[in-house]
Amino acid sequence: MTQSALAQDDAADAAPQSLTDGFHLLIDALRLNDIDTIYNVPGIPITDLGRYAQAQGMRVISFRHEQHAGYAAAAAGFLTRKPGVCMTVSAPGFLNGLTALAHATTNCWPMILISGSSEREIVDLQRGDYEEMDQLAIARPHVKAAYRILHAEDIGLGVARAVRAALSGRPGGVYLDVPGALLGQVMDAVEGEKSLIKVVDPNPASLPSPEAVTRAVDVLSNAKKPLIIIGKGAAYAQCDDKIRELVETLGFPYLPMSMAKGLLPDTHPQCASAARSLVLKQSDCVFLIGARLNWLLSHGQGPGWGEKGGKSFVQIDIEPTEMDSNQSISAPLIGDIESCATALLDAIGTTWKKPDESWTGAVRDKVIGNVEKMAPRLQNNNSPMDYHSALGVIKQTIADNPDTVLVNEGANALDLTRSIVDVIKPRKRLDVGTWGIMGIGMGSAVAAAVETDNQVLAVEGDSAFGFCGMEVETISRYNLPVCIVVMNNNGIYRGDGENWSGGKDPATTVFVPDSRYDQMMTAFGGVGAHVTNADELRQAIGEAFASRKPTLINAVIDPAAGRESGNIGNLNPQSVVAQARYPQART
Repeated sequence: MTQSALAQDDAADAAPQSLTDGFHLLIDALRLNDIDTIYNVPGIPITDLGRYAQAQGMRVISFRHEQHAGYAAAAAGFLTRKPGVCMTVSAPGFLNGLTALAHATTNCWPMILISGSSEREIVDLQRGDYEEMDQLAIARPHVKAAYRILHAEDIGLGVARAVRAALSGRPGGVYLDVPGALLGQVMDAVEGEKSLIKVVDPNPASLPSPEAVTRAVDVLSNAKKPLIIIGKGAAYAQCDDKIRELVETLGFPYLPMSMAKGLLPDTHPQCASAARSLVLKQSDCVFLIGARLNWLLSHGQGPGWGEKGGKSFVQIDIEPTEMDSNQSISAPLIGDIESCATALLDAIGTTWKKPDESWTGAVRDKVIGNVEKMAPRLQNNNSPMDYHSALGVIKQTIADNPDTVLVNEGANALDLTRSIVDVIKPRKRLDVGTWGIMGIGMGSAVAAAVETDNQVLAVEGDSAFGFCGMEVETISRYNLPVCIVVMNNNGIYRGDGENWSGGKDPATTVFVPDSRYDQMMTAFGGVGAHVTNADELRQAIGEAFASRKPTLINAVIDPAAGRESGNIGNLNPQSVVAQARYPQART
């Protein structure tokens, strides 16, 4: 080989070292902004992006379906206060991920969905490309922000915009559109590094005005029967000590929404969960901390809230337009929760007078009475189990293992777990959130295990598990410490329904009787258990926790144990015509 040829060969070897491409710029931009985990489903055009990210030291968790990868990213955002990142292929993969992204936005959790897409010149002229879709336009109504990156030199800017949008103010979902050709674009490595942006202070403190604080203290101090409602926004804020100090200083009974459970222990003497009906109806002042007066609280209206106009409301929220959404807010506190709590404590000082014992004592007596009334139902060993006997075991399990992350979804399995199982520590409960969405279970369980390395216990209705059950393979593949309990009552709500026509098809809400969900886990190398009573359930969960192996417990529940629609049967439309035609509807 001539000297000239050698020089050319050396130059060719050296050239890649001075260049970079869209793949690596996107990975570098994410890593620069402290994002170290991607949840994804590989496929064209993002397959190699996942491989390169893994090679660069990122953790890449590959799922069987994009929706569950997205639910994992949403849960990760809630747990870490960093944008959870989900990566999908184009068109149908993007649409699958979009459900989870909208879920994150509705719940105010930071998440970024990155999807490959077709090139603009093909999409805009509708030339029929592979999986052609105007993904940016479809995403925009369902997210805080949506961006498309067309040039490699803009990748750093696009990622920075997405991170800041996801985290700033009220957090939410952001869509980042990445045309396939962008990933292969090449540019000078030095210039590429210069184009990256480290986001500084994406969500600065937002202090309430002094006038707003004074007004809030005045309203709170005049309350005779006050109540605090703590929402998952307070859990997300991660200012646990400050919230606890405020709640205990005020001395008000408090009601935690489901994902705020454990911010203060559910066993705390001020916790009014077991007296929910009493405190909602009889309170004269409601202080909302990171909670919204949406459907989960009957919009703050109706008979369950007592006499119309009989309450004043104080509310902390980062979003001004949240105020007065369903009730007139007498004292709005616009700002982040930690700043508002700090300002209130400073204003209250050391002379605060706690509410009269006639109110707090009545609430506490009601709590104690209801807990004592429930206790015997949680201690039976019937075979098959009812929900209460199964949840009595799970309640004790969480009490004995308070660092466990409890994931929960279903109808009866969700409603009863919420009301029965106490959570002791913050952010140790993940559930269906504001939308009441089905299928979050396995994605949330994976995220909880990956982000915390804690033992995870997923309590699933058999219907809910059907939405996401194939992800047990993902749990087994990554050998995650996840124990799944499927409450198997053979159907949706109840497993004893009948076809009202008398035809041969099963009822619309009935599944294959006596299904063995545990065998799904054993098929993938995990541990399966089939249990029919509380003692067997207790033993199976204990073995799963001791081994930290992926485990699925098929918990046989009496098919007649459930209730139609759990606690939201009132949302079912009623028809006098239908009830007249079908006598079964009246039973």
